[in-house]
Amino acid sequence: MNLRQITSRDPSHSSGGKAAETPNSERFLTLVVEGAALGVPEVDGEAYKEFRERVAKSALRLPDHIPDEEKLAQIRAVLHEFENYRDRSDGELRNRTTEWRALVSLLFTELLKSLGIVPSAANAEQLLRKIAGVTSSASIEDYRQKMESFLHPDGANSTPAEASQFQTADHTTANDNAAGLRGGGSAIEHVKRILEGGGKGFIVLFRLSCLNMINQRFGPEAVEDCLMAVAAFLTQSLHSDDAIYHWSDSSLLTILQGRANEQILTAELERIAMQNREAAVNIGGRSTMLRIPITFDLTPIERLQSAEDLYKITLLTNGGRAR
Repeated sequence: MNLRQITSRDPSHSSGGKAAETPNSERFLTLVVEGAALGVPEVDGEAYKEFRERVAKSALRLPDHIPDEEKLAQIRAVLHEFENYRDRSDGELRNRTTEWRALVSLLFTELLKSLGIVPSAANAEQLLRKIAGVTSSASIEDYRQKMESFLHPDGANSTPAEASQFQTADHTTANDNAAGLRGGGSAIEHVKRILEGGGKGFIVLFRLSCLNMINQRFGPEAVEDCLMAVAAFLTQSLHSDDAIYHWSDSSLLTILQGRANEQILTAELERIAMQNREAAVNIGGRSTMLRIPITFDLTPIERLQSAEDLYKITLLTNGGRAR
């Protein structure tokens, strides 16, 4: 049976019981090929464009009055283009899945660090391992729910049990913290006023290191003494009109205005950090001298879209300039 017979009309629909050939059967094959190509999903834009061009070029050869054997060769060539595109698309999807998993692992690891959680902690490590098994929309939704339960075990404003108590941002405006400073809520209000007035300035986040270790060895009172000592040191070292706030139990946030530029201010802050000396803290009823390492991150206020961006930059800036 040749191609004309394959594409002929059903014998029952022909007059006299004889099969009547479909006019322009080659055109029928061209439309089939073009229609099939239209139904192929566009996974990779460049590969899809190349695939459509190749298929269209092959389809144009089908109406030519050439022997059936050559037409079959052309059809095989079209099928080969479909197979090639399928293989390229499968490879692209596999690569995308691999890269997305790597990205999610990176972001989740950084999030854990910002919360003061060691990635090797049991629950965190289990979630990291499960990323490799997320393969469908249903499993993605299941994983999202597991991550949400881990990050907020007791509701929207709760934090993981593994999170360091020293990393939680202070959203209050009160000064009832160990440093005796107004909380981060007041810093948000201050930045909001500056942005609304079109003013300029800088945000400096001072981080205190080793507090987890001090808490484990000497208890929370020693941590509070360390925070109080660093707050007093920074208050004395900065300008009298500089505003300093309690951002968390391991960081203090300052809002500085009237500085010339970022480079000069960075040099000023580095000098202050280098002057940081041992402070007397109460450990077991005795006064003990400890030096708390200080790092800082500097951000121009003009980079903020809103005052609430403070919460974002304090998560993204991790480490800072160590002194």
